[in-house]
Amino acid sequence: MPVEITWWGHATATVRDSGTTVLTDPVLTLRCAHLWRRRGALPPPAAHRADAVLVSHLHADHLHLRSLSRVAAGALLVLPRGALRAVPRLRRLAAGLEVCELTPGDSVPVGGVTVRAVPAAHDGRRLPFLPRRIQPLGYVIEGEAKTYYAGDTDLYEAMAAETGPVDTALLPVGGWGPRLGHGHLNAERAAEALVALRPHSAVPVHYGTFWPVGMAAVRAYEFHSPGDEFVRHAARLAPGVRVHRLGHGESVRLAVTGR
Repeated sequence: MPVEITWWGHATATVRDSGTTVLTDPVLTLRCAHLWRRRGALPPPAAHRADAVLVSHLHADHLHLRSLSRVAAGALLVLPRGALRAVPRLRRLAAGLEVCELTPGDSVPVGGVTVRAVPAAHDGRRLPFLPRRIQPLGYVIEGEAKTYYAGDTDLYEAMAAETGPVDTALLPVGGWGPRLGHGHLNAERAAEALVALRPHSAVPVHYGTFWPVGMAAVRAYEFHSPGDEFVRHAARLAPGVRVHRLGHGESVRLAVTGR
């Protein structure tokens, strides 16, 4: 059975594998703090339903409380360990969800897949108010295929070893503002990650969706260009990887390779 990936914008994607639906870092609203959705329709109500919801770290564009409140009851909410303690509102919001906190190396079964937590090189604080540092995560969804969702991360030396062989990599290639700070991949560095990870396929995420209110004209190419730049850099650095540059709400079905 093919694995299906749908990109809803920013870091929000649905991965369907082995009859199980996994939703990553859901942002399901027009606004997120000081950001507004400039491209792509809102994810439809069907996107709110998942067997598991993966939250990579505590930043508001990944751990978005209003969006988590829209997730259909009964889903497994997977969080970095310590998130419930660091974000008190999250405990009340998650009352209708089953909650599991992981550290790198931990795994949890969900339906027909296993979700395994891997490290990410990123700032794990809940900004701007909470100083507590919580280890950010990426995740490998292991079912018929192995799908790596990187969350927010920079390159780090052990990335390929920690992640292991994967069929598809969902990699962040941009951001949501005129500058891309420390702990992120830009389009070229994301292509360099492909060299280390050696997946069969890649899907660029975390770009071209949100932008700060009132800054539509500021360095607009940083909003529009990362997806195309990733395709170009990947063709140069990792020509054996098939890149699927999805539009908002678009899906791709990937054959299982048996890796």
